[in-house]
Amino acid sequence: MSLESLSGKTVLVTGAGGLVGSRITARLRELGARAVSVCKLDAYPHAVYRRQFGIDTADPDFVVGDISNPGVMEQAIAGCDFVVHAAALADVAACTRRPIDAIGANIVGTERVLEAAAATSSVQRLVFVSSAGVYGNGSGGRAVPGLFEEGSDMRPVSVYGNTKMWGEHQTAAVLGAADTSYTVVRYFSVYGEPQVVKQDSHSWVVAWFAMRAALGLPLHLNGGGHQVRDFVHVDDIATGTLQALAAPGAHNQTVNIGTGTGTSIRQIAELVRIRYPNAPLVETPMPVGDPDGGYADTRHMEEVLRWRPGITVAEGIRRYTCWLERTPEAIPAWLRDVPAA
Repeated sequence: MSLESLSGKTVLVTGAGGLVGSRITARLRELGARAVSVCKLDAYPHAVYRRQFGIDTADPDFVVGDISNPGVMEQAIAGCDFVVHAAALADVAACTRRPIDAIGANIVGTERVLEAAAATSSVQRLVFVSSAGVYGNGSGGRAVPGLFEEGSDMRPVSVYGNTKMWGEHQTAAVLGAADTSYTVVRYFSVYGEPQVVKQDSHSWVVAWFAMRAALGLPLHLNGGGHQVRDFVHVDDIATGTLQALAAPGAHNQTVNIGTGTGTSIRQIAELVRIRYPNAPLVETPMPVGDPDGGYADTRHMEEVLRWRPGITVAEGIRRYTCWLERTPEAIPAWLRDVPAA
């Protein structure tokens, strides 16, 4: 079953106002599908949603609403063929600071989505967006980051990772009982234009480094920058998610969405410095809940989805820095006021 099979289908996307959700809805429209979008639009100033992510709240298929509120999902999901549940408080630092908010968005909100999907006979499959954060530092808390396969123990070290682990289990429990097909996709480190940084966050390191370098600010290497991540461009993330929606072999499966290549945070800084060679590097303390990380075992992904990502980290960072050069207004005003330290 190819992505073209989604043509003419109606797909509900939660969290459709964000980087990933907006890319998924755009891809759906290119495929000839109808995308119904739900999002609170509370993570950024509204101008960011409009300019960077192309959100049009006047679109009748765009619902501005909180999925954790009763009735929102039941109304939005009516008549939908598929669901991509991407809505979440996805900022690791924000989840650590505000665990009650993380529970509201990532646990209560997910339960509302699952209940609505289980009660709707038209839904053929739901894709639950999880995270490599469920792996933590790997089985046994090994000191050296390594390969994460879907069968590895889940040992999250953050509030965010805990909520995603719960979401995976609850997706299987609720939709399994309802005999509704589902796929869990574990995103590794998503990046790409037009990603915008958030204040008091340490997520989205490519955007952080590029924006700070463009302003002549030092690049902060938390913990020395030795953490390993598997960086996946948002275009590949969107395609992989839709493959999980359409592929027959993805029925009730858990699938990594990664490149299979580990890249250290320090290496990301050096790739950004190709465009901004004068950007200084400064070592800073490791934030709470930031795992050593690792990279995806992609064998199951390639077998089930019959697909693999095609954008290398070097190419993706080149695209991002070129976009930033063309769109300097994307840098938030508050970041421009940060002292050069």
